[in-house]
Amino acid sequence: MAEQEVKLMKGNEAIAHAAIRCGCDGYFGYPITPQSEVIETLAELKPWETTGMVVVQAESEVAAINMVYGAAGAGKRAMTSSSSPGVALKQEGIAYMAGAELPGLIVNVQRGGPGLGTIQPSQSDYFQATRGGGNGDYYVLVLAPSSVQEMVDFVDLSFELSFKYRIPAMILSDGVIGQMMEKVVLPPFKPRRTDEEVIAQCPWASVGKPKSRGRNVITSLELKPEIMEQRNIHLQEKYQVIRENEVRYETMQMDDADYMIVSFGSAARISEKAIELAREQGIKVGLFRPITLWPFPTKQISEMAKGKKGVLVAEINAGQMVEDVRLSINGAVPVEYFGRLGGIVPDPEEIVEALKTKLMK
Repeated sequence: MAEQEVKLMKGNEAIAHAAIRCGCDGYFGYPITPQSEVIETLAELKPWETTGMVVVQAESEVAAINMVYGAAGAGKRAMTSSSSPGVALKQEGIAYMAGAELPGLIVNVQRGGPGLGTIQPSQSDYFQATRGGGNGDYYVLVLAPSSVQEMVDFVDLSFELSFKYRIPAMILSDGVIGQMMEKVVLPPFKPRRTDEEVIAQCPWASVGKPKSRGRNVITSLELKPEIMEQRNIHLQEKYQVIRENEVRYETMQMDDADYMIVSFGSAARISEKAIELAREQGIKVGLFRPITLWPFPTKQISEMAKGKKGVLVAEINAGQMVEDVRLSINGAVPVEYFGRLGGIVPDPEEIVEALKTKLMK
């Protein structure tokens, strides 16, 4: 067995290393705090000299997502990254990709909003990611890392799922995970696919078409409503397959828990410490961490909540995922929310206090 390559690095740096190693063909981005280290690390590593990966600093976020659209239409592994206001600008292109059934990866290292907001971390783009921030009836796959290692692991996983289902994928991180440094195990280098392999694996792509195979047109436009309806029905059927097969989540100390905390991303890291503190005080509480925010683990949360005295949803926003948790539990047990806003990250003690005051009064 080959010796593992272990490094100490920021989450944003880890994204860049993972992109090179998982065979990414092209990165198209634009600097914005707190994710600028992604493109800075790629510029430093110069993968175009080693793997042939294209790295472009586009003139804007809109340009970057449309470059991803073009590369994806050619069957290439393409990605972009930004932070909250920048991802807002990319939403039109993401919707176009969803409508054209194109794979691709978008990384969002969230910061506080609305608007330009703050450069401090937040989780206030949950609705933007899970509801589809552009126009139309569509979803994107959303993975929420809670460690630098998962920032690495989710790059390859995102590409794998994105190409499997021909759907854009998003890694919804935040300024905490993007800026924090942790030890990570880097994956081995995966060779980039040859043009022949791309053509064989992506028969829908608009590239390298033998005359016998005809011409593919990549578009999300259809002027005939009856055909557009069938396209939408097809998308909804595909989304249902994804819901049934691609839900991912993690639990902690749930076997004897009287209460359940539901958190994702960096808030889940803080909730782990809160659970430790609560159990020291004799409060039996466990953690449910959704890893896929879409598809959301609705059935699993519903099952896990049975018999509990209450559920606390801890987020770094004004309360967004709590709506999905309440829909999942459907009134079977009390569900309360706790969060901090404007880029303020809660302390574990605050979560314990919220558990006591909101559910144990």
